[in-house]
Amino acid sequence: MAAGTRDVPKVSVWNDPKVRAVFFQAALLAVLLFLLYEIVHNTIANLHRLGKGFGYGFLSQTAGFDIIQRLIDYSSSSTYGRALEVGLLNTILIAVVSIATATIIGFTVGIMRLSSNWIVSRVATVYIEFFRNIPLLLQIFFWYNFVVIQSLPELKQAVSVGGLFFLSKKGFMFPAPVFGEGGWMGLVGLALAIVAIIIMVPWAKARLVSTGKPFPVFWASIGLLILLPLLGLALAGFPVTWDVPQKTAFNFRGGAAMIPEMMALYLALSIYHATYIAEAVRAGVQSVNKGQTEAANALGLRSGPTLRHVVIPQAMRVVIPPLASTYMNLTKNSSLAVGIGYPDLVAVGGTVLNQTGKAIEIVSIWMLVYGSLSLLTSLLMNWFNSRMKLVER
Repeated sequence: MAAGTRDVPKVSVWNDPKVRAVFFQAALLAVLLFLLYEIVHNTIANLHRLGKGFGYGFLSQTAGFDIIQRLIDYSSSSTYGRALEVGLLNTILIAVVSIATATIIGFTVGIMRLSSNWIVSRVATVYIEFFRNIPLLLQIFFWYNFVVIQSLPELKQAVSVGGLFFLSKKGFMFPAPVFGEGGWMGLVGLALAIVAIIIMVPWAKARLVSTGKPFPVFWASIGLLILLPLLGLALAGFPVTWDVPQKTAFNFRGGAAMIPEMMALYLALSIYHATYIAEAVRAGVQSVNKGQTEAANALGLRSGPTLRHVVIPQAMRVVIPPLASTYMNLTKNSSLAVGIGYPDLVAVGGTVLNQTGKAIEIVSIWMLVYGSLSLLTSLLMNWFNSRMKLVER
């Protein structure tokens, strides 16, 4: 060894954190792949032992059963695949209307709980604590058995409004629009209205910033959503007729119906999940510094405009993340509809499973659909969150 030199200790590759990270990730991936292989191998072996095969060819077979609520054409001679489509649309329908109603109730109750009025605040608190702490399935049974079934009148004593709307144990019956040739013009008008609203919202914000003059975005949007589709239908000669429900000796004929099962499920999902939205709104409002409200009051803004234009826009950055989780939970909890016979995807899929024995295929369809709906909801809410977040100058 030359004078004045020292031995340099060798550094082990294992001491490199990047190498260790790659090794452990590769090992974990190998274990997961092995477990997946074992699951698939054992499943195939068990199916072969039971004399069953795997595949989705059964979807083209005749279903042989009817569905009490359907948004598309369906009969007992339709296929299993068509039946699952009906169930999927029923799931989306109940999820969308329940989300809309729960959001309205939740925001209202959340603001009520922060009210300086003692009675209003306590009413909101009791509502939240009562409905949030009762299991959802129990609430579904309550609304179905004690409110819808027991409270509504029989068919002969059905409540009628102008001979157009009927409410009874058969459900809520109302006229259904029937579009003829040229009805697509109404859809074109609706699409143009949505595009106009998307353009109008940022323009209204820019106008408010530059001139200080607010623009009635809400009422303008309502006007566009009504007038443009009507204009499209007018250009086509109003090719719309109404199928009015008619009461017969044993049931209703014609029109559209909101069946009792949907009424109970709609009430339970909306009222239950509105409690979580209300708490998210309360937390969001309380996260806004009180100085913001005081500054708005100093500028002469009343409590209503202050809440809409100052507090709520800042509170939304706190409200949106739990709001997204609530929306996803509501969609998944709609599968509890099987408890009262509402024909959603799970109920229809269960009937298909009982007739075909294709348990793995049906469960995989359930997982794929609910997973996709949750991911879609998450993507939309993340996009909305990115639009609402505060941008530092």
